[in-house]
Amino acid sequence: MKRLIILLLVFLLIFFSFSGCSNNESLDSGKMLLKFNLASEPSSIDPQLNNANDGGSIINNTFEGLMRYVDEQLVAGIAQDYQISDDGTIYTFNLRETLWSDGQPLTAEDFVYAWKRGCNPNLEPQPCEYAYQFFYIKGAFEAFTGSGSLEDVAVRAIDEHTLEVELVAPTPYFLDLLTLYSYMPVRQDVVEKDPYGWARNPELAVGNGPFKLDEYDIGSNMILVKNENYWQQEKVKIDKIQISMLVEESTMLSAYEAGEVDIIEDVPVQEIKRLKNEDETFHILPLTGTYFYVFNTQKPPFDDARVRKALSYAIDRDIIVKNISQGGEQAATGFVPPGFKDTQGNDFRKTAEDYDISTGTDNVGLAKTLLKEAGYPDGNGFPDFELIYNTSEAHKLIAEAVQEMWREHLGIYVSVRSMESGIFGDVLFDGAYDIAKIGYTGDYSDPMTMLDIWLSYSGMNLARWHNSEFDYLIETSKGLIGQERYEKLYEAEKIMMDHMIVMPIYYYTNTVMVREYVKNWELNSLGIWFFGFASVEH
Repeated sequence: MKRLIILLLVFLLIFFSFSGCSNNESLDSGKMLLKFNLASEPSSIDPQLNNANDGGSIINNTFEGLMRYVDEQLVAGIAQDYQISDDGTIYTFNLRETLWSDGQPLTAEDFVYAWKRGCNPNLEPQPCEYAYQFFYIKGAFEAFTGSGSLEDVAVRAIDEHTLEVELVAPTPYFLDLLTLYSYMPVRQDVVEKDPYGWARNPELAVGNGPFKLDEYDIGSNMILVKNENYWQQEKVKIDKIQISMLVEESTMLSAYEAGEVDIIEDVPVQEIKRLKNEDETFHILPLTGTYFYVFNTQKPPFDDARVRKALSYAIDRDIIVKNISQGGEQAATGFVPPGFKDTQGNDFRKTAEDYDISTGTDNVGLAKTLLKEAGYPDGNGFPDFELIYNTSEAHKLIAEAVQEMWREHLGIYVSVRSMESGIFGDVLFDGAYDIAKIGYTGDYSDPMTMLDIWLSYSGMNLARWHNSEFDYLIETSKGLIGQERYEKLYEAEKIMMDHMIVMPIYYYTNTVMVREYVKNWELNSLGIWFFGFASVEH
């Protein structure tokens, strides 16, 4: 009898243990766990060192700048309010009394330190690739180029909670710029303990966003937990975000369908049709960005614009978006994507030219003529070259399609190669490539975000292209307002596209899957996730 009772108790214990399992199984009852897949290992989650959306989504949840985007709207973050001088060049921000995740007060000096850190040409282990985004601030360009001092960068703490910044010229989108990772605060005493690794080390890392870093197994997973010192912590419902880093789209989808993750971004292209028809948790969302191939313009034969144009004119973009990507993307005829309005209410993309780029095969004849003029009739004598892309099933299919189009239409052959994201990034920034797949989404809601990356001194200028007229137009536009500014931007895009330093392929959409029990999640049109006000409700 005693044995029977013991066996019954054991059975009941096991039964209730399993029946109590849920998405929150690793947390105490009533706690919320979100299981999110980040599709690649971030190269950095340090605000001034990050250069990509993967790291940006982590930073957007662990840090907060003066402003942030919520529901696609620009709202105040750490800035409680601000004043702008009559001439539009001096901004004074009154900061909220907030804390870092370790309980220490956040001050205006933390912003001063972070912004000057971003302008520092000797920043270790490397200068900030987004340093040019600080050049709106008086003295920042001079400091970064060595013709001035960091002390002269015109940002200062008037007191612990008052920050003043002086701009070179009125900048209509300056408040939007303040949502960028580079403009987020960091704390000097923490950074100096380990300038390269502090942000990845849970024992060192501090932030001021809704979540804080709790664990980080590099290349495998990351855990964020609720930051009890966040100034809006009462709005933060999720207690823990468990982040996996599955790269292959098919693996992500299998994990999602097995219930191992709650959110994935990107799905296998061959599954899109099925998911559209069968799965209500599948979403196609707008994404302000361009999928393109970039040419290394300093490497022959890609230093010849005729070659670059021939390669661009010879591909059929309609086939790529209809038969390969299949996510509602739009074939690209210029670099700046749709969605940016000028002061007259016109969409930048619809107003600008198409630069002789056909979405189909209408310009194959022109491509052949240009290739012949460059000295390679029917592809004869064209040197061996390589197209590289970061690991992705979709990137592979597109690269192989382009490979075949170039062979069929131009008589030239390219080898294609996949690279793991970390290695791929190093190769790009080292310039050790011929042609590479790139995806670029805007950082703020103005076409400048897509154009100023091609400035001669931009750390993001992967084409390694230098054009003084383009530089002049971009810099001149920064001192203008209204439609006159947009006219300079139209001219600037025309120059970069006349030189065809990139080969636009399509304008992005975002294909994501999110469990129905995950509420109030945000993925903005710039491709950045925010879970600060989300919840998991079974």
